[in-house]
Amino acid sequence: MKQFFVDKMAAGLKELGITLNDLQLDQFFQYYELLIEWNKVMNLTAITELDEVVSKHFIDSLTLVKAADDLGETKAKVIDVGTGAGFPGIPLKIAFPGLKITLLDSLNKRIKFLNEVIEKLSLSDIETIHGRAEDFGRNPVYREQYDYCVSRAVANAATLSEYCLPFVKVGGCFIPYKSGKIDEELEAGTKAIRVLGGAIENIVRFQLRSAEADRALVVIRKNEKTAKKFPRKAGVPSKEPIA
Repeated sequence: MKQFFVDKMAAGLKELGITLNDLQLDQFFQYYELLIEWNKVMNLTAITELDEVVSKHFIDSLTLVKAADDLGETKAKVIDVGTGAGFPGIPLKIAFPGLKITLLDSLNKRIKFLNEVIEKLSLSDIETIHGRAEDFGRNPVYREQYDYCVSRAVANAATLSEYCLPFVKVGGCFIPYKSGKIDEELEAGTKAIRVLGGAIENIVRFQLRSAEADRALVVIRKNEKTAKKFPRKAGVPSKEPIA
């Protein structure tokens, strides 16, 4: 199984132009084993087949290099909002150890899983925080402190921008991972992005050979500080997106 895993990873990494050493590949395999083990007792992911975990979780997480090509040369601060089972934050940390990663999730059971992964993989400069983005986005310890905010969470562009842009420092970027068909969603979210201090700088569309789905990374540059009234209190961004 390990060799099959390594071969699948190698094919996906080659597509992205990323090279990993043996230690990093071992960390990814340990991560896979922990994911499957914990998934037996709690719902972390519906994707459990080894080749699909590699393509739809690990390699997909690393596609950020298509939108931010300096990840290997930077010690950027990155927050992953709604990280779930650690995607994309943990794969990014394994592949680019210099990054300083914060993983935010609202479910404490998932945070316990993430802490075990961090401990077992001996990862440093990575922290987990348990809570809602609406609350932490107002906390001065986290507000406008990050070079990048990333998210694979399922929410429309307006709602997700209100969760995420408050974390990004002026000059930094919020980059959500989206499906390829996003034009209508982005059009509806343009006002919210502008109101929150951002602007769409680029849309990177692609399809990996190892996965069937069209993907897009939306590069939203933070040009101005987010107004103090955002994010609104918990639950409001999803029920009443800025429009």
